[in-house]
Amino acid sequence: MVEQSTAVPPAPRGRRIKAVLFVTLVAVSAGIAGSVATRAFGHGPGHWRMGALTPAQIEQRVDRAIKHMAIEADATTEQQTKLAAIANAATKDLLPIREKHVANRRQALGLLTGPTIDRAAIEQFRAEQLQLADAASKRVAQALADAGEVLTADQRQKLADRLTGGPWGHWR
Repeated sequence: MVEQSTAVPPAPRGRRIKAVLFVTLVAVSAGIAGSVATRAFGHGPGHWRMGALTPAQIEQRVDRAIKHMAIEADATTEQQTKLAAIANAATKDLLPIREKHVANRRQALGLLTGPTIDRAAIEQFRAEQLQLADAASKRVAQALADAGEVLTADQRQKLADRLTGGPWGHWR
């Protein structure tokens, strides 16, 4: 009796390249989003030295983060302008979600410190928090895809190298 091999043949080279490019784009996009979010929200409400940032201050931080990222990617002035517009639009869309999340912290404390534990209210709160997280995740993913389309493959690779400890080391 002849045994048939169940091994899957290796993917064609083109698929592997596309997969590597996709993973690289995701890594670069995550780095950009993290950088923008960190710089935009790093010293938000309640920070002991700065207090709440104004929308203008947040926009300045986003622009500064984009400039730093654009320098690392050797982006043109036109690309930098497009990336700043994408990041600022995403930030404006994400600010209300962040404010709602911060406000919900008080609600969570109330649910957990009240005289009784209302499991239905806690479950409803959890579901609302998941909806907020989903909305934020979708908006970040959209901004990352938009930013990825602005940059060339070589620029995305430079940023990916930067994120993954390439010749420049790790971003913090």
